[in-house]
Amino acid sequence: MRAQDSATASGPIAVVGTETSPPDGTGAPHPTAKIPSPALRGTLLAALGVVAFSLTFPSTAWGLESFGPWSLVALRSTLAALIAGCFLLAARAPVPARRHWGGLAVVAGGVVIGFPLLTTLALQTSTTSHAAVVVGLLPLTTAVLGSLRTGERPSRTFWVAALAGAAVVIGFTVQQSGGALAAGDLYLLGALLVCAAGYTEGGRLARVMPGWQVIGWALILCLPLAVAGSTVALPLEPVHLTAHGVLGLVWVAAGSTFFGLYVWYKGMARIGVPRASQLQLAQPLLTLSWAFLLLGEEVPAAAPLAAVAVVVCIAATQRTGLRGRGRAAPRSAGEKEPVRS
Repeated sequence: MRAQDSATASGPIAVVGTETSPPDGTGAPHPTAKIPSPALRGTLLAALGVVAFSLTFPSTAWGLESFGPWSLVALRSTLAALIAGCFLLAARAPVPARRHWGGLAVVAGGVVIGFPLLTTLALQTSTTSHAAVVVGLLPLTTAVLGSLRTGERPSRTFWVAALAGAAVVIGFTVQQSGGALAAGDLYLLGALLVCAAGYTEGGRLARVMPGWQVIGWALILCLPLAVAGSTVALPLEPVHLTAHGVLGLVWVAAGSTFFGLYVWYKGMARIGVPRASQLQLAQPLLTLSWAFLLLGEEVPAAAPLAAVAVVVCIAATQRTGLRGRGRAAPRSAGEKEPVRS
Protein backbone atom coordinates (compact mmCIF):
# COMPACT_ATOMS: atom_id res chain seq x y z
CA MET A 1 0.00 0.00 0.00
CA ARG A 2 1.21 3.50 -0.71
CA ALA A 3 0.01 6.91 0.34
CA GLN A 4 0.46 10.16 -1.58
CA ASP A 5 -0.72 13.73 -1.17
CA SER A 6 0.07 17.02 -2.79
CA ALA A 7 2.72 17.94 -0.23
CA THR A 8 4.74 14.79 0.20
CA ALA A 9 6.25 12.09 -1.91
CA SER A 10 4.67 8.69 -1.91
CA GLY A 11 5.82 6.14 0.68
CA PRO A 12 4.74 2.91 2.30
CA ILE A 13 2.04 2.96 4.93
CA ALA A 14 3.23 1.33 8.16
CA VAL A 15 1.04 -1.45 9.54
CA VAL A 16 1.11 -1.39 13.31
CA GLY A 17 1.96 -4.68 14.96
CA THR A 18 3.43 -6.28 11.81
CA GLU A 19 6.80 -6.51 10.21
CA THR A 20 7.44 -6.49 6.46
CA SER A 21 10.12 -8.54 4.79
CA PRO A 22 12.31 -7.34 1.94
CA PRO A 23 10.56 -7.16 -1.43
CA ASP A 24 10.27 -10.47 -3.25
CA GLY A 25 10.66 -11.11 -6.93
CA THR A 26 7.54 -9.12 -7.75
CA GLY A 27 8.80 -6.08 -5.88
CA ALA A 28 5.91 -6.16 -3.38
CA PRO A 29 6.65 -6.52 0.33
CA HIS A 30 4.60 -9.07 2.22
CA PRO A 31 3.72 -9.02 5.92
CA THR A 32 5.33 -11.49 8.26
CA ALA A 33 4.27 -12.64 11.72
CA LYS A 34 3.18 -10.02 14.21
CA ILE A 35 5.73 -9.05 16.87
CA PRO A 36 5.15 -7.33 20.20
CA SER A 37 5.61 -3.57 20.24
CA PRO A 38 8.76 -2.19 21.90
CA ALA A 39 6.62 -0.80 24.74
CA LEU A 40 5.06 -4.21 25.38
CA ARG A 41 8.44 -5.94 25.28
CA GLY A 42 9.83 -3.36 27.67
CA THR A 43 6.90 -3.83 30.05
CA LEU A 44 7.31 -7.61 30.01
CA LEU A 45 11.06 -7.34 30.68
CA ALA A 46 10.57 -4.92 33.57
CA ALA A 47 7.80 -7.14 34.99
CA LEU A 48 10.15 -10.12 34.87
CA GLY A 49 12.65 -8.07 36.84
CA VAL A 50 9.97 -7.34 39.46
CA VAL A 51 9.27 -11.07 39.83
CA ALA A 52 12.99 -11.69 40.37
CA PHE A 53 13.20 -8.86 42.91
CA SER A 54 10.14 -10.15 44.79
CA LEU A 55 12.15 -13.22 45.79
CA THR A 56 15.01 -11.16 47.24
CA PHE A 57 13.72 -10.77 50.80
CA PRO A 58 12.71 -14.44 51.27
CA SER A 59 16.06 -15.49 49.78
CA THR A 60 17.89 -13.09 52.08
CA ALA A 61 16.03 -14.54 55.07
CA TRP A 62 17.20 -17.99 53.96
CA GLY A 63 20.76 -16.72 53.48
CA LEU A 64 20.81 -15.35 57.03
CA GLU A 65 20.31 -18.93 58.27
CA SER A 66 23.89 -19.66 57.14
CA PHE A 67 25.71 -16.33 57.10
CA GLY A 68 25.94 -13.12 59.08
CA PRO A 69 24.53 -9.96 57.46
CA TRP A 70 27.90 -8.48 56.45
CA SER A 71 29.17 -11.81 55.14
CA LEU A 72 25.98 -12.40 53.14
CA VAL A 73 26.13 -9.01 51.43
CA ALA A 74 29.85 -9.32 50.65
CA LEU A 75 29.51 -12.86 49.30
CA ARG A 76 26.44 -11.87 47.30
CA SER A 77 28.30 -9.05 45.59
CA THR A 78 31.42 -11.17 45.02
CA LEU A 79 29.51 -14.05 43.43
CA ALA A 80 27.41 -11.73 41.27
CA ALA A 81 30.55 -9.88 40.11
CA LEU A 82 32.22 -13.15 39.12
CA ILE A 83 29.15 -14.15 37.09
CA ALA A 84 29.08 -10.73 35.42
CA GLY A 85 32.82 -10.89 34.70
CA CYS A 86 32.42 -14.22 32.89
CA PHE A 87 29.67 -12.77 30.69
CA LEU A 88 31.67 -9.61 29.96
CA LEU A 89 34.75 -11.64 29.00
CA ALA A 90 32.78 -14.08 26.86
CA ALA A 91 31.13 -11.22 24.97
CA ARG A 92 34.36 -9.19 24.80
CA ALA A 93 32.36 -6.22 26.00
CA PRO A 94 34.18 -2.90 25.57
CA VAL A 95 35.12 -0.94 28.66
CA PRO A 96 32.61 1.91 29.14
CA ALA A 97 33.65 5.44 28.26
CA ARG A 98 35.04 7.51 31.10
CA ARG A 99 31.94 9.72 31.18
CA HIS A 100 29.79 6.71 32.18
CA TRP A 101 31.80 5.61 35.20
CA GLY A 102 30.21 8.17 37.49
CA GLY A 103 26.77 6.80 36.67
CA LEU A 104 28.04 3.23 37.13
CA ALA A 105 29.33 4.21 40.57
CA VAL A 106 25.85 5.41 41.51
CA VAL A 107 24.39 2.09 40.32
CA ALA A 108 27.03 0.19 42.29
CA GLY A 109 26.52 2.21 45.45
CA GLY A 110 22.73 2.01 45.23
CA VAL A 111 21.75 -1.47 44.05
CA VAL A 112 24.93 -3.52 44.55
CA ILE A 113 26.02 -2.31 48.00
CA GLY A 114 23.54 0.11 49.61
CA PHE A 115 20.20 -1.62 49.10
CA PRO A 116 21.40 -5.18 49.88
CA LEU A 117 23.28 -4.08 52.99
CA LEU A 118 20.53 -1.88 54.44
CA THR A 119 17.74 -4.37 53.78
CA THR A 120 19.79 -7.26 55.17
CA LEU A 121 20.40 -5.30 58.38
CA ALA A 122 16.68 -4.45 58.53
CA LEU A 123 15.67 -8.10 58.20
CA GLN A 124 17.45 -8.86 61.46
CA THR A 125 14.65 -7.08 63.32
CA SER A 126 11.82 -6.88 60.73
CA THR A 127 9.80 -9.66 59.18
CA THR A 128 10.03 -10.27 55.45
CA SER A 129 6.39 -9.24 55.06
CA HIS A 130 6.85 -5.92 56.86
CA ALA A 131 10.04 -5.05 54.97
CA ALA A 132 8.39 -5.85 51.64
CA VAL A 133 5.49 -3.49 52.31
CA VAL A 134 7.71 -0.59 53.45
CA VAL A 135 9.83 -0.95 50.32
CA GLY A 136 6.56 -0.63 48.38
CA LEU A 137 7.26 3.11 48.42
CA LEU A 138 10.17 2.48 46.05
CA PRO A 139 8.12 2.94 42.83
CA LEU A 140 7.06 6.48 43.70
CA THR A 141 10.56 7.39 44.90
CA THR A 142 12.08 6.05 41.66
CA ALA A 143 9.48 7.82 39.50
CA VAL A 144 10.26 11.18 41.14
CA LEU A 145 14.04 10.79 40.83
CA GLY A 146 13.70 9.40 37.31
CA SER A 147 11.60 12.35 36.18
CA LEU A 148 14.13 14.81 37.62
CA ARG A 149 17.18 13.00 36.26
CA THR A 150 16.10 11.91 32.78
CA GLY A 151 13.74 14.71 31.80
CA GLU A 152 10.76 12.41 31.29
CA ARG A 153 7.48 14.12 32.14
CA PRO A 154 4.68 11.71 33.05
CA SER A 155 1.13 12.97 32.67
CA ARG A 156 -1.06 14.17 35.52
CA THR A 157 -3.03 10.94 35.36
CA PHE A 158 0.19 9.00 35.86
CA TRP A 159 1.03 10.92 39.04
CA VAL A 160 -2.49 10.53 40.40
CA ALA A 161 -2.32 6.76 39.86
CA ALA A 162 1.23 6.57 41.28
CA LEU A 163 0.24 8.52 44.40
CA ALA A 164 -2.85 6.34 44.81
CA GLY A 165 -0.69 3.22 44.64
CA ALA A 166 1.73 4.66 47.19
CA ALA A 167 -1.21 5.58 49.45
CA VAL A 168 -2.45 1.98 49.32
CA VAL A 169 1.01 0.73 50.29
CA ILE A 170 1.37 3.29 53.11
CA GLY A 171 -2.10 2.51 54.43
CA PHE A 172 -1.39 -1.20 54.36
CA THR A 173 1.92 -0.63 56.19
CA VAL A 174 0.35 1.51 58.92
CA GLN A 175 -2.47 -0.98 59.39
CA GLN A 176 -0.04 -3.86 59.79
CA SER A 177 2.38 -2.05 62.11
CA GLY A 178 -0.27 -0.49 64.36
CA GLY A 179 0.76 3.02 63.36
CA ALA A 180 4.33 2.80 64.68
CA LEU A 181 7.59 2.45 62.82
CA ALA A 182 9.55 -0.74 63.44
CA ALA A 183 13.20 -0.68 64.50
CA GLY A 184 14.42 -1.67 61.04
CA ASP A 185 12.36 0.95 59.19
CA LEU A 186 15.19 3.51 59.24
CA TYR A 187 17.36 1.02 57.37
CA LEU A 188 14.51 0.41 54.94
CA LEU A 189 13.92 4.12 54.31
CA GLY A 190 17.62 4.58 53.58
CA ALA A 191 17.43 1.58 51.24
CA LEU A 192 14.58 3.28 49.36
CA LEU A 193 16.64 6.36 48.58
CA VAL A 194 19.85 4.65 47.48
CA CYS A 195 18.01 2.03 45.43
CA ALA A 196 15.86 4.62 43.64
CA ALA A 197 19.03 6.54 42.71
CA GLY A 198 20.64 3.35 41.40
CA TYR A 199 17.55 2.40 39.39
CA THR A 200 17.30 5.86 37.86
CA GLU A 201 20.95 6.05 36.84
CA GLY A 202 20.94 2.48 35.55
CA GLY A 203 17.84 3.15 33.45
CA ARG A 204 19.54 6.19 31.93
CA LEU A 205 22.73 4.26 31.15
CA ALA A 206 20.74 1.39 29.62
CA ARG A 207 19.80 3.78 26.81
CA VAL A 208 23.41 3.94 25.61
CA MET A 209 24.75 0.47 26.49
CA PRO A 210 23.18 -2.98 26.88
CA GLY A 211 21.38 -3.38 30.20
CA TRP A 212 23.40 -6.43 31.24
CA GLN A 213 26.60 -4.46 30.76
CA VAL A 214 25.28 -1.69 33.03
CA ILE A 215 24.89 -4.04 35.99
CA GLY A 216 27.92 -6.08 34.88
CA TRP A 217 30.35 -3.18 35.02
CA ALA A 218 28.76 -1.85 38.22
CA LEU A 219 29.42 -5.24 39.83
CA ILE A 220 33.01 -5.30 38.56
CA LEU A 221 33.47 -1.83 40.05
CA CYS A 222 32.46 -3.26 43.45
CA LEU A 223 34.49 -6.48 43.21
CA PRO A 224 37.59 -5.29 45.13
CA LEU A 225 35.41 -3.97 47.97
CA ALA A 226 33.29 -7.14 47.96
CA VAL A 227 36.33 -9.42 48.15
CA ALA A 228 37.81 -7.34 50.97
CA GLY A 229 34.50 -7.40 52.80
CA SER A 230 34.24 -11.18 52.47
CA THR A 231 37.78 -11.61 53.75
CA VAL A 232 37.07 -9.51 56.84
CA ALA A 233 33.49 -10.57 57.61
CA LEU A 234 33.66 -14.35 57.21
CA PRO A 235 36.11 -14.96 60.10
CA LEU A 236 34.14 -12.59 62.37
CA GLU A 237 30.62 -13.91 61.78
CA PRO A 238 29.44 -17.50 62.34
CA VAL A 239 28.85 -19.66 59.26
CA HIS A 240 26.45 -22.61 59.46
CA LEU A 241 25.90 -23.96 55.96
CA THR A 242 22.39 -25.23 55.22
CA ALA A 243 20.60 -25.99 51.97
CA HIS A 244 18.34 -22.96 52.48
CA GLY A 245 21.28 -20.71 53.29
CA VAL A 246 23.27 -21.66 50.20
CA LEU A 247 20.21 -21.49 47.92
CA GLY A 248 19.35 -18.06 49.31
CA LEU A 249 22.88 -16.80 48.64
CA VAL A 250 22.88 -18.16 45.09
CA TRP A 251 19.53 -16.57 44.28
CA VAL A 252 20.29 -13.09 45.62
CA ALA A 253 23.58 -13.14 43.69
CA ALA A 254 22.57 -14.70 40.38
CA GLY A 255 18.82 -14.09 40.31
CA SER A 256 18.15 -10.78 42.06
CA THR A 257 21.43 -8.97 41.50
CA PHE A 258 22.49 -10.06 38.00
CA PHE A 259 19.53 -11.48 36.06
CA GLY A 260 16.87 -9.34 37.74
CA LEU A 261 18.74 -6.08 37.17
CA TYR A 262 19.62 -7.10 33.61
CA VAL A 263 15.99 -7.45 32.50
CA TRP A 264 14.93 -4.52 34.69
CA TYR A 265 17.34 -2.04 33.11
CA LYS A 266 16.58 -3.39 29.66
CA GLY A 267 12.87 -2.82 30.25
CA MET A 268 13.52 0.64 31.68
CA ALA A 269 15.43 1.63 28.56
CA ARG A 270 12.38 0.80 26.45
CA ILE A 271 9.49 2.28 28.45
CA GLY A 272 11.19 4.88 30.63
CA VAL A 273 12.08 5.02 34.33
CA PRO A 274 8.75 6.37 35.68
CA ARG A 275 6.52 3.81 33.94
CA ALA A 276 8.81 0.88 34.71
CA SER A 277 9.07 1.91 38.35
CA GLN A 278 5.31 1.65 38.87
CA LEU A 279 5.37 -2.05 38.04
CA GLN A 280 7.10 -2.47 41.38
CA LEU A 281 3.86 -1.61 43.13
CA ALA A 282 3.14 -5.31 42.74
CA GLN A 283 6.44 -6.38 44.33
CA PRO A 284 5.40 -6.18 48.01
CA LEU A 285 2.36 -8.36 47.41
CA LEU A 286 4.39 -10.85 45.40
CA THR A 287 6.92 -10.96 48.24
CA LEU A 288 4.11 -11.55 50.74
CA SER A 289 3.08 -14.56 48.65
CA TRP A 290 6.64 -15.91 48.59
CA ALA A 291 6.97 -15.30 52.34
CA PHE A 292 3.86 -17.42 52.91
CA LEU A 293 4.92 -20.18 50.52
CA LEU A 294 8.63 -20.34 51.36
CA LEU A 295 8.91 -19.07 54.92
CA GLY A 296 5.52 -19.92 56.37
CA GLU A 297 4.83 -16.32 57.40
CA GLU A 298 1.21 -15.35 57.88
CA VAL A 299 -0.34 -13.31 55.05
CA PRO A 300 -2.50 -10.42 56.34
CA ALA A 301 -6.20 -10.62 55.52
CA ALA A 302 -6.05 -7.16 53.92
CA ALA A 303 -3.42 -8.29 51.38
CA PRO A 304 -5.89 -9.42 48.65
CA LEU A 305 -7.75 -6.09 48.78
CA ALA A 306 -4.47 -4.19 48.64
CA ALA A 307 -3.38 -6.36 45.70
CA VAL A 308 -6.49 -5.49 43.68
CA ALA A 309 -6.07 -1.77 44.36
CA VAL A 310 -2.38 -1.90 43.41
CA VAL A 311 -3.11 -3.72 40.14
CA VAL A 312 -5.62 -1.01 39.20
CA CYS A 313 -3.03 1.70 39.90
CA ILE A 314 -0.38 -0.13 37.86
CA ALA A 315 -2.75 -0.46 34.91
CA ALA A 316 -3.48 3.27 35.05
CA THR A 317 0.21 4.23 35.09
CA GLN A 318 0.98 1.95 32.14
CA ARG A 319 -1.78 3.46 30.00
CA THR A 320 -0.65 7.05 30.43
CA GLY A 321 1.86 8.76 28.18
CA LEU A 322 5.02 10.73 28.86
CA ARG A 323 5.38 14.37 27.99
CA GLY A 324 8.79 15.30 26.71
CA ARG A 325 9.61 11.62 26.08
CA GLY A 326 11.94 12.59 23.27
CA ARG A 327 13.94 14.80 25.62
CA ALA A 328 14.57 11.99 28.08
CA ALA A 329 18.08 11.03 28.96
CA PRO A 330 19.90 13.75 27.02
CA ARG A 331 23.15 12.55 25.55
CA SER A 332 26.41 14.35 25.87
CA ALA A 333 28.51 15.30 22.88
CA GLY A 334 29.82 12.27 21.04
CA GLU A 335 27.54 9.84 22.88
CA LYS A 336 26.09 7.08 20.75
CA GLU A 337 22.42 6.59 19.97
CA PRO A 338 20.47 4.37 22.37
CA VAL A 339 21.41 0.71 22.18
CA ARG A 340 18.53 -1.70 21.79
CA SER A 341 19.93 -4.80 23.40
